[in-house]
Amino acid sequence: MKKNRPFKTFTRKIGAVLVPAILYLLMRLIWLSSRKRFHYITPITQEQYVCVCWHSELFMTPLAYRRIHPKHTVNAIISQHFDGELIAGTLGYMGVKSMRGSSSKGAARVLLQALKAMEAGEEVMISPDGPRGPRYHMSEGAIALAQKLHLPIFIINYTASRCWQLRSWDRFVIPKPFSTIDFYIQGVSVGGMESEEAKSFLREKMLEHAFA
Repeated sequence: MKKNRPFKTFTRKIGAVLVPAILYLLMRLIWLSSRKRFHYITPITQEQYVCVCWHSELFMTPLAYRRIHPKHTVNAIISQHFDGELIAGTLGYMGVKSMRGSSSKGAARVLLQALKAMEAGEEVMISPDGPRGPRYHMSEGAIALAQKLHLPIFIINYTASRCWQLRSWDRFVIPKPFSTIDFYIQGVSVGGMESEEAKSFLREKMLEHAFA
């Protein structure tokens, strides 16, 4: 087993360079070839939000976010696993910074980082059911930040007319080239709510336009 470790380390280093570049090119190809429709359930008028999407909708959401907020400094909370490293590398091509941590590992540290970044005027992106699910589970991170800073939450969902849906725990959605992608954008407030009430409310709102 130990003899394989150098090879595994080497392949991971190569993968960490190549895979994000390939993923980004694929994302751009699908984005440019698709027909995109943006549905604003509510206006997005404030300068700062806590941004959320489901883990299954991560493939197109960062590009949609950049379409809406092209110049905002934004940080995505990404797991410390190797697949998180690949996601972080891919997001880097879109000017999205990464904070490494999750609800199961490094939660307190990464939320403190996120709080400091938002106090400095930056935005934070969170997948409440990431990195390991269960699917459409609602963690407390986004709600804690929004309530602490008295900020609204910016929700992005999307559906696609034609897509691949992986057999992963989150049933990850990848639109096919030349499909029609509908983005649903809304801002909601969880101010004044108790934790469980806020989690239930946000989950309900995020499920309104989630992919089946």
